Amino acid sequence: MATAKEVAGNGGAAGEKPGPEAGSARREGNHSDAAPEAPKGAWGKGLPAYPDWMEPYLPALHDGFNAMNKYVSVPALKAGLGRYMSNPLTGYLMILRTRGRKSGQMRDAPLGYAIVGDAVYCMAGFGRQTHWFKNIQADPKVEVILPARSFSGIAEEVTDDAERLRVLPPLLRSMGVVAGAMGMGNTRQMTPQEISAKCDGLPLVRMRATGIAAGPEDPGGWFWAVPVAISGWWLVRWMRGRGRARKAGRAGR
Repeated sequence: MATAKEVAGNGGAAGEKPGPEAGSARREGNHSDAAPEAPKGAWGKGLPAYPDWMEPYLPALHDGFNAMNKYVSVPALKAGLGRYMSNPLTGYLMILRTRGRKSGQMRDAPLGYAIVGDAVYCMAGFGRQTHWFKNIQADPKVEVILPARSFSGIAEEVTDDAERLRVLPPLLRSMGVVAGAMGMGNTRQMTPQEISAKCDGLPLVRMRATGIAAGPEDPGGWFWAVPVAISGWWLVRWMRGRGRARKAGRAGR
């Protein structure tokens, strides 16, 4: 399941390799480049959203989130399980599909979100170095896969202070206890001004629909595999139960 900052906005879309701008040693192919000390804002460093004690662990946390999302969250969401994974306690998840600025391939990032008015909002939880955020700066055309609907749209950073004050509270609260566990504090007891100050340096992104996009239950999606897997599991259990019953019956004769 996605973690809080991934939920708040993962440092990288699944499959997009971290680059040397991250501020730590990054591996590209078979080559490893050691970068200098990460600047303020790299993977959340120096931002008020993260307590000081957490800063040394942010690069490793970012890499861990990427692995978890690539192998767990993204496959589950693409299989249509978002409606079962999302709840007020652990938060609500969507997939944001961006085009990789280097590869040109579509990249999937599982993120926490909130619907406010006629737009969907999410946040880049590792700051401006977040890979999916840099992707939309290069190409703002995105696809959004929500638990119950999907659409294509345009993503843009929110720079208006009044809009941030209005949107950040419901967005942070939609992440459930995960946001608080990652250092955001109890957002339900914080004022909009306190939440905005806590999120200073974390880009808020607005997505408005311009068309439709295929979801997990549409042709090409993977939701069909869920009932097939469940049916197969019950069939195997039934067949094993029948086999045990026959053996017990022969043994009793």
